[in-house]
Amino acid sequence: MYCLYLSMKYFLSRRQNILLVISILFFSISIYTACQKESKETEAEETTPPDQTFTFIEDHQFVGSETCMECHSEAYEDWKGSHHDLAMQKATEETVLADFNDAQFTTQEGMKSHFYKKDGEFWVNTEGPDGEYGDYNIVYTYGITPLQQYIVKFPDGKYQCLLTAWDTKEEKWFDLYPQYNVVHEEWLHWTKGAMSWNTMCSDCHSTNLKKNYDEKTDSFNTTYAIINVSCEACHGPGKAHTEAARREGYEADAISEGLKMTHLTKPKQLVDDCARCHIRREQLTLAYNWEGSMIDHYLPQLLTEQHYFADGQILDEVYVWGSFVQSKMYMNHITCTDCHNPHSMELKVSGNTLCLECHEPEKYDVELHTFHEKNTEGAACMDCHMPGRFYMVNDFRRDHSFRVPRPDLSVKYGTPNACNGCHEDQSAEWAWEKFQEWYGEPDSSHFFEALALGRTGDPAAIEALQQLIANDQQPPIARATAINYLGRYHDEEVLNSIVKYLKDNEPLVRMASIDALDRAAPLYFAQHIWEGLEDPKRAVRVKSFEALAGIELKQVPQHYLAAYENVRKEFSDYQKVTADFPGGQTNKALYYERTGQTQKALEAYKRAIEMDNYNNMARFNLANLYYRLGQMDMAEKTFIEVVKQEPDYAETYYSLGLLYAELNRNTEAISQLRKALDLNIDNPRVYYNLGLLYQNGQAPEKAVGIFEKGLQRYPGHENLLYAMAYLQVQVLGDVPKARKYAHQLIKRYPDNENYQLFWKQLNAQ
Repeated sequence: MYCLYLSMKYFLSRRQNILLVISILFFSISIYTACQKESKETEAEETTPPDQTFTFIEDHQFVGSETCMECHSEAYEDWKGSHHDLAMQKATEETVLADFNDAQFTTQEGMKSHFYKKDGEFWVNTEGPDGEYGDYNIVYTYGITPLQQYIVKFPDGKYQCLLTAWDTKEEKWFDLYPQYNVVHEEWLHWTKGAMSWNTMCSDCHSTNLKKNYDEKTDSFNTTYAIINVSCEACHGPGKAHTEAARREGYEADAISEGLKMTHLTKPKQLVDDCARCHIRREQLTLAYNWEGSMIDHYLPQLLTEQHYFADGQILDEVYVWGSFVQSKMYMNHITCTDCHNPHSMELKVSGNTLCLECHEPEKYDVELHTFHEKNTEGAACMDCHMPGRFYMVNDFRRDHSFRVPRPDLSVKYGTPNACNGCHEDQSAEWAWEKFQEWYGEPDSSHFFEALALGRTGDPAAIEALQQLIANDQQPPIARATAINYLGRYHDEEVLNSIVKYLKDNEPLVRMASIDALDRAAPLYFAQHIWEGLEDPKRAVRVKSFEALAGIELKQVPQHYLAAYENVRKEFSDYQKVTADFPGGQTNKALYYERTGQTQKALEAYKRAIEMDNYNNMARFNLANLYYRLGQMDMAEKTFIEVVKQEPDYAETYYSLGLLYAELNRNTEAISQLRKALDLNIDNPRVYYNLGLLYQNGQAPEKAVGIFEKGLQRYPGHENLLYAMAYLQVQVLGDVPKARKYAHQLIKRYPDNENYQLFWKQLNAQ
């Protein structure tokens, strides 16, 4: 299995100041008091915060799989030769499967590799970090089938994975990224961060891995106790267990205390334990130490853009957890080992027989259900309910959400469905007609549609998202993703509805709630976020600290001061362990911005771009920081560089438009804002700012048109309503129309005294 590409959070800096302010009333926001919701116990939830001091596990606590074999020979034999056993090996004649007999391979973009042997070692001549060709010694193999990768040792403790891999089935060399023209300056090049064993892969391919990155010297001292995914990688350090087992009169259950993944582990907890490596995530702690749960060590990726299709199906390389925890099987306590042998990782039985161990054969393994001839590909349970995708070119992985095919969602949202996965010559409309003919309408509402609609930003999705979030019988990852989408609606009432979920039973929901409020107005919601510093889960605590970063230490309530200082240490670990990522540097820069350390923020953004010259999130934020610092020339230059590299990113045109407006280059400003709208930007302030530009440019009718379009997309948006009402009465002299929009304001914001006064003034005319 290829290295886990840890998903890094990028926050886009958004302009807080109001451009071209007209004589406009100051808005007051009513204080919302969150309802108190009494927690219910859940299977894996802790009721008290754990010790927040992180501890490393020393290598001498691990005894090795051969020791485990003394008592667990059957499990050992299943594990031996498995993907876990062969996850990483020293490069030898026995372990290297590829052709190194003067083999040649050239990528589509022309990068050549010559694979050969010298003095009993394996070598490759290929393009190096400076674009020049050189000879590199292969020291480790990675993985076994359907592909094997090869690792080169570099200076400063760095190990790099070649982008050219060996197809173990077709027995040929191939390029892992044939769709990209990878150049030596960028993050994706084999000598850079995306292919760094230390950064991207090591945490899951070895036992007791400690990355040990030194940011000052840009070097690693990465160590492990055991080279591969051994017994103890899953079960935890075995020294105490084996010593106890060798004593006379031991009790099996007693000596298993402290170990992970035993017969005593509950189903959802077992999924959580496996998840640490079978998940798209971001690391929180300096190393995994078998304490707490997955969310105490990692920030999971939700079902959002770039990683999942709109309805939650797998899109990018997200591994298994994110799809499986969407499923009814997970919600009904089915776990990994119900289908897989936990040691060999193979399926326990093959074909439909596996599914029919739980599902009635006479109901599901018949043509009346499949509408395909029995024992054919079309009648295979997995092909309909677990369609998959190829990753790393030849590695087919199935979606584990076990969903009913929904061609109707394909028609609405362009998502894939299993029917058209086989019948590629037919349309989604054809598949939907067949579905209705065979099964009628879907027999129950599912969260798929709420998520798909929510991603579009359609106001009609708000109610569906709120219903999904409120239903604690739905999968936590679906509820958390719904909160993520709900937080994008730029609406006070909607945001206030999220506050109560800061006390939800599910840590993933609490974490998503903090993120949503953090993106909107963290300081305004601070009064509700303080409690998160005492959450039993580290991920929630760290997210809370990050959201509160703009608050000075002297402003921290006395009751939370100790927790604040404890979580500061955890947040520092999070920054350290992600410092070798461009995204980690970007997150660090955002923290420095919030805390007023602008010089450090500039340095961190520049470091992110140095790591990956194509990292436009860091470059975009850097441009915004230059703008806020008044360095307009540097801001404009940096924004233009983003446009060159990523011309379809709408937010850049918006920010560049604001910059030009501030420089009184209004024609250019209007042009940039219109480009942002042409790219369907999801930001109501673009309509607001563009309308004001037209209004101040003596084009009130154009301003009206822009404000109207904004209100069609964002009904009830506060700034747009007031701007329209003000424009109608002060510029166009149309009091009745002004009343129409002002009435919506006072109806939506009845406690705002300024709006009430404005309404009275309009009625007096």
